[in-house]
Amino acid sequence: MGLSFELAPEQEEFRRVVADFADREIAPVAAEFNAQGRFPVEIVRRMGELGLFGLPFGSDYGGMDGDYLTLCLAIEEIGRVDQSLGITLEAGVGLGAAPIDEFGTEEQKQRWLPQLLRGERLGAFGLTESGGGSDAFGATRTRAVRDGDDWVIDGGKQFITNAGTELTSVVTVTAWTGEQQMTSIIVPVDTPGFSVAPPYHKVGWHASDTRELHFDGVRVPVSNTLGEQGAGFRQFLKTLDDGRIAISALAVGLIQGCIEECVRYAREREAFGRPIGSYQAIAFKIADLEVAAQTARQMYRYACWRKMEGLPYKREASIAKLYSSEAAVTAAREATQIFGGMGFTTETRVGRFYQDAKVLEIGEGTSEVQRLLISRDLGL
Repeated sequence: MGLSFELAPEQEEFRRVVADFADREIAPVAAEFNAQGRFPVEIVRRMGELGLFGLPFGSDYGGMDGDYLTLCLAIEEIGRVDQSLGITLEAGVGLGAAPIDEFGTEEQKQRWLPQLLRGERLGAFGLTESGGGSDAFGATRTRAVRDGDDWVIDGGKQFITNAGTELTSVVTVTAWTGEQQMTSIIVPVDTPGFSVAPPYHKVGWHASDTRELHFDGVRVPVSNTLGEQGAGFRQFLKTLDDGRIAISALAVGLIQGCIEECVRYAREREAFGRPIGSYQAIAFKIADLEVAAQTARQMYRYACWRKMEGLPYKREASIAKLYSSEAAVTAAREATQIFGGMGFTTETRVGRFYQDAKVLEIGEGTSEVQRLLISRDLGL
């Protein structure tokens, strides 16, 4: 398709459906489940019923036959009212279902994808380990040893999203299966020897499930190998490229949410006898947020377009992720400043955004990693 700056009619229609769902179903209760640190299972199930977890997948496995841009539009709209649910959707699709859809065998797809795409179950991707962070390849210590027709896995992972919810059914794990040979292996969560730690006490994303994973002699069939043995490194690099576009969309949702909240507040709140929005000090801050949102939105949509056209998009994904995540941190800080004391409470959406924003510069590759990737692509 040709490059267009306008959404297709069906994309715009679906975006509006998701926006309405977010405003009606999520926004009224977001403060409550974030304050409780509770994973909102009932809302996640309704997101599944709406088809959000199946958006970019084929109908043969229960998907919506949509495209990656439509998924990112949904992530943006959910993230506009609540970042925890935005990352739940992003991880459930991009880290849970997508690797199985892209690299799995027909048997693996038929076994696991239908429930994941309907949102009845969630999947996770176990990559990061203690002391690893950005060095996911060099820091991996988890190992899988062949024993007959089984893999026996020992090790651990950390900071894994959607790993311990009551909906979680499967985790794809990267492990060494030989000398410099990393392999992805699908592990059902009810496998003996697999366990999850209690949820982290995080600065933000309070209603998102994030945990450590432990593998103590976990035995799964060799048929659970995802793709070819030794292809795990290539697979997770591709997975991260896609995830950076989606995180950019999530960041844009945060910026847009800040704009909407600040516009409303600036019209209602009065200081020295008139609405604070009538002062340039406030109005110009909000104008800058609008510039950031529009710029970041076009960046992630362009990266989406290149992906869907089959063009290289690694650099564009990093650019979108870098710019939008840093812009989101700025937007949350400025929105909190506009709200004053009320912005420093988690009763307000901007207060929750202030907590949530920072991790956008860390997850799916830190800002430093993005700059490294971009500079290398420029030949430096």
